[in-house]
Amino acid sequence: MPDTPPRKLIIAIDGPAGVGKSTIASRLARELGYVNLESGAMYRALALKAIEWDTSFDDEPALVKLAHESRIHLEPSLGGNRVKLDGRDVTMRVRETDVTEAASRVSVHPQVREWMVARQREMGVGGGVVMEGRDIGTKVFPHADVKIFLDADPVVREQRRLEQNKGKGASARSLAAELRERDHRDRTRAASPLQPAPDAHLLDSSDLSEDEVLRKVEELVREKLG
Repeated sequence: MPDTPPRKLIIAIDGPAGVGKSTIASRLARELGYVNLESGAMYRALALKAIEWDTSFDDEPALVKLAHESRIHLEPSLGGNRVKLDGRDVTMRVRETDVTEAASRVSVHPQVREWMVARQREMGVGGGVVMEGRDIGTKVFPHADVKIFLDADPVVREQRRLEQNKGKGASARSLAAELRERDHRDRTRAASPLQPAPDAHLLDSSDLSEDEVLRKVEELVREKLG
């Protein structure tokens, strides 16, 4: 009888802004041959459409209507996901500061999150995915095979975010304020607040390099596959 191929896992990586979730998820997905589903990129795409259509970030019904009229697609590539919005490549645009801030405000609405969760589940239902965000292990895939909550000291996260934004004219003070504001919104929102799933592996990356974090995550995945 032929060998049965290994079952493909659903891997959830949650944590606050600036902790390195996207980089770890992307590298892990490439090593496993899995798809990297960026929940944040999906919220950013909707936020970009809200900006373009002059829709208020506080108008939940209008945002939900906009979501239902949108086609948001993540297309894996060697350099990471390409983000498509209604057929347009908006990969670079959704990383800009105004869209990042807008996505944080758009994502607080329960009905918007409900729509996003449904799309994300559709994309990951067959397994073979690494998904990062803030409520993947608690809301999107509560039965994920591997759940990781990646965290780091706020000062460390602020420094990392400053390094990422070098050359973009952002000051340390403004980046720190933005990070604190996002943390507050994420942790206090009514719908799916940022918190570890009860069965998540907690991983503090404050004193770890990117490679060290990746090795620890790989160990957890190997244990599950083994």
